[in-house]
Amino acid sequence: MKKGFDNDKYVKIQSEKIRERFKLFDKLYLEIGGKLFDDSHASRVLPGFKSDAKINMFKELKDDLEIIFCINAGDIEKSKIRGEYGITYDNEILKLINNSKKMGFSVNSVVITLYKNQVSVDKFINKLNRNGIKTYIHTFTKGYPTDVDTIVSEEGYGANPYIETTKPLILVNAPGPGSGKLATCLSQIYHENKRGINAGYAKFETFPVWNLALKHPVNLAYEAATADLADVNMIDPFHLEKYGETAVNYNRDIEMFPVLKSILNKVCQKDIYYSPTDMGVNMVGFCISDEKVVEEAAKSEIVRRYYNEMNNYKLGLCNEDTYKKIKLLMNELGIDENYLDVIKPALDKRDKENLPVIALKVGKKIITGKKTDILTPASSVVLNALKELSKIPDDIKLLSPVVVEPMLKLKKELGNGSHLTLSETLTALSICSVTSDMASKALSCIKKLRGCEAHATYIVTGGDKKSLKDLKINITCESEYMEEEA
Repeated sequence: MKKGFDNDKYVKIQSEKIRERFKLFDKLYLEIGGKLFDDSHASRVLPGFKSDAKINMFKELKDDLEIIFCINAGDIEKSKIRGEYGITYDNEILKLINNSKKMGFSVNSVVITLYKNQVSVDKFINKLNRNGIKTYIHTFTKGYPTDVDTIVSEEGYGANPYIETTKPLILVNAPGPGSGKLATCLSQIYHENKRGINAGYAKFETFPVWNLALKHPVNLAYEAATADLADVNMIDPFHLEKYGETAVNYNRDIEMFPVLKSILNKVCQKDIYYSPTDMGVNMVGFCISDEKVVEEAAKSEIVRRYYNEMNNYKLGLCNEDTYKKIKLLMNELGIDENYLDVIKPALDKRDKENLPVIALKVGKKIITGKKTDILTPASSVVLNALKELSKIPDDIKLLSPVVVEPMLKLKKELGNGSHLTLSETLTALSICSVTSDMASKALSCIKKLRGCEAHATYIVTGGDKKSLKDLKINITCESEYMEEEA
């Protein structure tokens, strides 16, 4: 894939801007918007953006920072799922903590926000405490959002426990939106200023990109990604009024800015920011190196989001307003459901074979794979793609019956179906690679599947869905069911 984004330039100038903001305060609470460790959305819409760019940026500062993680008690109670990884928010918190510690970062604690004495939340708190992770409980802030005098008082933020921090830079992160990061930052700033510490707030932004056009595909891709939250990009009126400069922000930040400005003014006894855009540190727009590549990537992402929300609607995970909103964004850009060039070949193959099919683009060639007597469509298409990448003739069998037959026999005996899932197929291929040069050659190309586009004629679920995500294949699916066996 062609690059359209200069990651090295981004790391350099974004780091410089963070350091500039860092120097304005004795202690800075930096809210991290989006994903801290694996920003796959950014890497898809900005080809060349490294998904670990954010966390790598902080490595040089890790001796001066610590991390607070926030999670909404309601998300724990509802077992809310991180769609990108298919795991619950509470498990994602544990994953984030482990990743942070492995990289040498100091993890301060976890804040449970909007706590209402939920039993499931208490169990999670016990799990954290037993693993040596400090937890703090925040309930609803009295007076929020209109009564600033109550909010900035001992009845409001003062009712929250003070989180003891020792570093000058505190990253505040969460597994997803609505986790209470901003409220946690403001609560801490209230407590810090009461203790005579000049503490401030800023937001590490990625999307929307303030200095791109309101209807730029990258900004519309952000709207598509947050369609379930009803986010809408808007011109920041506060920024325009103060600086005479057009800047893009989104409705929630703009709507809440007057309240936030009043709170910060009352806490700090002065105006810190004059617009929502002021609060953010976002240099993404200055690092786009190929506009055409980026626009194409953003349009593709919007179509992926459309199919994903169509599937979620069919699965009962969202209402129809979500995918309809994305469809309107597609209409604005003049693109339709067949925009991705893997879609039509998949549908044509399905109609011809009358079988479930996945089409996958390798380089400029589109490979298809169908459900066979022993393989799922995902297994078939990946094996076919590996043959293409390794220049192995299509009639060569990569899997030995000596390996496959006992695996299928065991699956049937355990009642786990009669087809090898993608994970099982790759396991079989790795076993075969010990004695087969062809299998070894094919397996060596597996990393080349990263970032490839694929389309399924059915909703891929279960193990195959996870395996495709693990391979970093961008999969879209028709909203049709196929009987799952494993």
